[in-house]
Amino acid sequence: MDKVLEDWRTAPVRDEVKGALGFIETLVKDGTVGVDDVKAAYAKGVTRDMLVRAVQVCAAFSMIVRLADTFNFDISTPEEFDAGARALLKRGYGL
Repeated sequence: MDKVLEDWRTAPVRDEVKGALGFIETLVKDGTVGVDDVKAAYAKGVTRDMLVRAVQVCAAFSMIVRLADTFNFDISTPEEFDAGARALLKRGYGL
């Protein structure tokens, strides 16, 4: 995970993970994606279902970040982040 956070492009993860992360990066940075972006993700082995899940997770986190900024939420401790990550993995959100 540290390698992914450092640079997902060079991290030792499957091509489909990189394809999904690239798609999400484009969506977040540009605010839009198109057919070419979907085709690029598919070329990396990403399925339609994977893209839908990635967009759903991205949307949820984007809303949380906006709410946290608006209401000045406290930043979680490393232990709280770890507990949240374990909960997500348990529910099938692992890459």
